[in-house]
Amino acid sequence: MTAKECGHHDSDEQRAKRITVAIVGFLVVLGIVVFLVWAILHPDKPRFTLQDVTIYAFNLTAPNLLTSNMQITLSSHNPNDKIGIYYQKLDVFASYQNQQITLPTLLPRTYQGHLDATVWSPILYGNAVPVAPFLEQGLSQDLNTGMVLLNIKVYGQLKWRVGTWISGRYQINANCPAYIAFSDRTKGIQVGPAMKYQLVQTCTVDVSLN
Repeated sequence: MTAKECGHHDSDEQRAKRITVAIVGFLVVLGIVVFLVWAILHPDKPRFTLQDVTIYAFNLTAPNLLTSNMQITLSSHNPNDKIGIYYQKLDVFASYQNQQITLPTLLPRTYQGHLDATVWSPILYGNAVPVAPFLEQGLSQDLNTGMVLLNIKVYGQLKWRVGTWISGRYQINANCPAYIAFSDRTKGIQVGPAMKYQLVQTCTVDVSLN
């Protein structure tokens, strides 16, 4: 190989190294900018509240089958004044002692602007859902005493929006305890054949990387 060819080869290698360094440097700077913007804005997770539960049916039949039909009012508040929230997918269902007792109901996709609030009123139902044998006795006792603790759970995905920038997907899980006093009718409001219970119960919310 001649000296001229060797010099040309070295020049190509140096050019490739400079391009690589420039690309890496750009990505590092971009990452720092995104991190700083994120750190400064630091989005607060949305706040969910279970406003009320209307019970149309809640019957445990032999051997251990539970039929339930209820409508809930669930609200969400975006506490951020500079960050919007896209709810990509939200499913809500009722559970008893960590066992799901209704089918998941899909909530409509929603964009929540700065400091905005959203209210949903989905119907949750489960027809003859088998209850785990070790839970059936406890549920029977709760129904006999007239007080049942249900949990309304929400799970799905959201994205943050800052100006025109939209983040990747994050997982959201919310848990809303609902104490239903079947034996004390003063705790509810008669709505035709149903009983409506005003709760205004704050939910625990967890948001994490998907």
